[in-house]
Amino acid sequence: MRLGRIIGTSGRLWSLAVVLRGQAGESVYSKVASSSRPRGATLTEPVTVERDGHVLLVGVNRPAKRNAFDLAAIDALGRAYEILGTDDELRAGVLFAHGDHFSAGLDLAEVGPAVAGHGPGVLCGSHRFDPFGVWGDPVPKPVVMAVHGIAFTLSIELALAADIVIAADDVRFRQLEIGRGIVPFGGATFRAPARLGWGNAMRFLLTAEEFGAAEALRIGLVQEVVPAGTHVQRAAELARLVARQAPLGVQATLASARAGLGDGPDAARDTIAALLPGILRSQDAAEGLRSFLGRRDAHFTGH
Repeated sequence: MRLGRIIGTSGRLWSLAVVLRGQAGESVYSKVASSSRPRGATLTEPVTVERDGHVLLVGVNRPAKRNAFDLAAIDALGRAYEILGTDDELRAGVLFAHGDHFSAGLDLAEVGPAVAGHGPGVLCGSHRFDPFGVWGDPVPKPVVMAVHGIAFTLSIELALAADIVIAADDVRFRQLEIGRGIVPFGGATFRAPARLGWGNAMRFLLTAEEFGAAEALRIGLVQEVVPAGTHVQRAAELARLVARQAPLGVQATLASARAGLGDGPDAARDTIAALLPGILRSQDAAEGLRSFLGRRDAHFTGH
């Protein structure tokens, strides 16, 4: 059984430089956390992609521009999410940024005219999954986001689209579109009120005020705050923990939760009803029972 065929994860796998790590004892996460450019990435890649086991690390890589997203970066992020969503060996992703900041937002000089000419769907790129989950399908696998430094506008919207968010204690959030004469169009206007509460959301959506890690934790935008420099490693630890669970169960949980969030409890129930019979017949369900009876850790394959 392939869950992707039920919840819409099939699609064409795009080519992107993927770095394989195979050296015994080497931690890819500590390497990425301590370096602005991981081994195998090039200075010209707007988004780096590294694979370690069942986890995919996706790094925004325009530090000289404070990681502002131009059209190439938007498209590259979409390619990375497509790899995550369509590769059966990948079970979770980590979204982070190289350099001192997560992102200053959109490169409006380039992206603005494209949006004016072609509509806000430009934000999702041209690939199978929309990283924002607004103008296209969301990636069907969990994304843990690590955010630090300046994290303006679309940074907040990517956080709202992620499943777990880890913030460095130096993070600076700001949804400043209304201060630039425009409006957020990556999901903040409806996700923030639904997830954070109306007043909490309107406080930053309508004022364009900056807020930090403590306030983000209070309102639920982030789930954990850690010292700057450790945020990527912590996000990766959580992604690895997710990746150790049964992939079909993880994806079904995510699909049901999203259905419930968007369309209510009936939709969440219907999603589980559709997915559960196949999951119960899966090899992983049998392995789960064997591991329970044998009092050992389960070893899941995604089948």
